[in-house]
Amino acid sequence: MTTTDTTITEVVLPGVVEPDGLLLHRRAMPVPARGQALVQVEATGISFAEQQMRHALYPGQPKFPFVPGYDLVGTVRAVGPGGDDALVGTRVAAVTKTGAWATHALVDIDALAPVPAGLDPAAAETVVVNGVTAWQMLRDANLTAGQTILVHGANGGVGSVLVQLGRHLGLRVIGTAAERHHAGLRELGVEPLDYRDPDMAARVRELSPGGVDAVFDPVAGPGVRTSYALLAPGGTLVVYGNAAAVGTGQSVAWVFVKLLARLYTWNALPNGHRAGFYNFWAGQLTRRAAFRRRLRTDLGIVLDLLRQGVIVPQIAARYPLSEVSAALVFAENRSRAGKVVLEP
Repeated sequence: MTTTDTTITEVVLPGVVEPDGLLLHRRAMPVPARGQALVQVEATGISFAEQQMRHALYPGQPKFPFVPGYDLVGTVRAVGPGGDDALVGTRVAAVTKTGAWATHALVDIDALAPVPAGLDPAAAETVVVNGVTAWQMLRDANLTAGQTILVHGANGGVGSVLVQLGRHLGLRVIGTAAERHHAGLRELGVEPLDYRDPDMAARVRELSPGGVDAVFDPVAGPGVRTSYALLAPGGTLVVYGNAAAVGTGQSVAWVFVKLLARLYTWNALPNGHRAGFYNFWAGQLTRRAAFRRRLRTDLGIVLDLLRQGVIVPQIAARYPLSEVSAALVFAENRSRAGKVVLEP
């Protein structure tokens, strides 16, 4: 680090506040401990997780106040005692869960993945959590070329990567989104449907009379029954969010328990269908080293696919860190496809 880098700026979420209640805080430059690196953040993003955290609805979130920020792309500026000095100056990506909405962040070295040369940091940021999530869900669904998948929220951060990976793997992709996003989805090879259409399920059956081989549902809620009913024999339902719980006044934990109970019951039925909830953090507590290895490997795969042009980054907007409140409002309005990126 240079001698002029003596302080950092970070965004603090002080409690359940409106977006304009976020605070910009300056403090002394942190020093990495053993096993840590100090990363100068070049891009971080706004995901649905931070939107939930603002309402105190994200399972396991820290106590207020804290610095949000689920993932980042940046350059290593220092390493802790015993660390490899060769890391200094390299561009890396990492999943942090919190702490990335800052000009600098301390990150465990074993959480860092190298970013291929030449990639725009904001473009790389779009596939850190979103790309790994999409890649792992598709792999675990065990699909083969020629099969058909239905992706709800196909214009979202995860959905927009998921549909591109699906097409890359030779899958037919049907995607639901607001009609204003349909033209962009068609450019990605998706057959779009309006998620607000009361006859949406009938439209899916018209396109795929035998059912779809997998459904990826980030919403859950009552619509999860429809997702399950649209499966072809042997099909797989993957739920990877609980967006429907936000704003209902119900306990998110209770909604999640009810969802898991429903999925468990469906798996007991003798129809050959599979239904499960994708948990990005599965294995983090019990098999930490294996979890980190898998994460680095999968992140490396999606970053390379981005480098190759297989994935086209979907950037909804770019904002400086100082305009984080406006960025959060924009992200929550969901008016444009892709991910809102903060560039500290």
